[in-house]
Amino acid sequence: MCTALATKKNGTKLNKLERSWVLYDVGNSAFTMIACSLIPIWFKELAKLGGEEAYSHATANWAYVTAIVTVITAVIGPVLGAITDNKGFKKPIFTTALAIGLICCIILGFIDDWKTFLLVYIIAKVAYSSGNTFYDSMLTDVTTPERSDEVSSYGYAWGYIGSCLPFTVALVFFMAGEGMLGGFVVTKATARIAGCIATAVWWLIVTLPLLKHYEQKYYVVSEKGAVREAISRIFATLKRIGTQEKQIFYFLIAFFLYIDGVGTIIDNCINIGTDLNLDTVGQVIFLLATQVVAWLFSLVFSRLSKKYETVKLILVCIAGYFCVSIYAFFLQNLWQFGIMAFGVGMFQGSIQALSRSYFSKIIPAENSGEYFGLYDIFSKGASFLGSFMIGIVKDTTGSIQIAVATLAIFFALGFFFLKKADAVKPVE
Repeated sequence: MCTALATKKNGTKLNKLERSWVLYDVGNSAFTMIACSLIPIWFKELAKLGGEEAYSHATANWAYVTAIVTVITAVIGPVLGAITDNKGFKKPIFTTALAIGLICCIILGFIDDWKTFLLVYIIAKVAYSSGNTFYDSMLTDVTTPERSDEVSSYGYAWGYIGSCLPFTVALVFFMAGEGMLGGFVVTKATARIAGCIATAVWWLIVTLPLLKHYEQKYYVVSEKGAVREAISRIFATLKRIGTQEKQIFYFLIAFFLYIDGVGTIIDNCINIGTDLNLDTVGQVIFLLATQVVAWLFSLVFSRLSKKYETVKLILVCIAGYFCVSIYAFFLQNLWQFGIMAFGVGMFQGSIQALSRSYFSKIIPAENSGEYFGLYDIFSKGASFLGSFMIGIVKDTTGSIQIAVATLAIFFALGFFFLKKADAVKPVE
């Protein structure tokens, strides 16, 4: 697989460390895929067994749980991120988050109570999201600023296509549990167990190269203790961003706004279809196809990053998502859902990859964990706001289409503030 990940820029292929870093995206994307598709379905099945009231509020409860996860991750992210900036801390803390995520992913398969399912999911998603924060901050250690757009884009690209293998296994068992594969029929509980185990095993296997090869290159040395020093640095950094580093300041506001729609649409994609009573398997198949679309367009934007400025490409992605959110208002049938999924796939990986690489180039490398912890606050804070809005608008109007369409406001404001950030000269 590693040889397939090779690419060129100025005649240089991805080195072993870059390939290892890219492969982690291949692993964690498997969890992302079932978290956006099968896990919500499994939750609703368990909620249905819990009674009519539990089932009737399942969509809103899922949105609220997503909001809870984002708040927890946003609170602990900057502190843990700052701690990982200390020499020798990043790898073991990343490994711990990985282990918790893997264990909880497996446990999810064995739970038959919807409340317990949500609790374990919260732990799994917090560990997964925290691990991603540490992983993102590794970008400054594994490559150069000149190559960061390309390497970051390849991470998302191969993550999308790589996640298809374990997801296909999970989907086959899911369909068997629904009685859709003729003679190959298993119980729904067994199908859920198989899907969760397949995802966790894949996640672990493709992460092993990163655990083997990664070494922290940039770091700080604490004199007052890691935690105390980390908290002190966070407050100092926040003050510096607010008063001096205006480019970072405006970018984080823009990122907070536009990534809101991205994360919220991803987290609630299946809920949109199920609330419209669309065929469940059809939705999942379209989402699987979307992975291929996301892979292809991430590679396209990776090539474009060699010719065009990163900010311009991000603006294109924001405009694309604006159109997707407006389109969702008119969504009625499965084919329209498929078109929306295609639109999401076109820009999904690219907007995240380019945002990640752009941010890595405007922050001090030795404080990457701390800055990416703050970056994650804006990312998760936005997702909290978007998910909470989805829940409120859905409960108020009864329309998931209206709820998704309101996200266009965030994309429009994000576009404006990113343009403002691009107009600011970076601090020398």
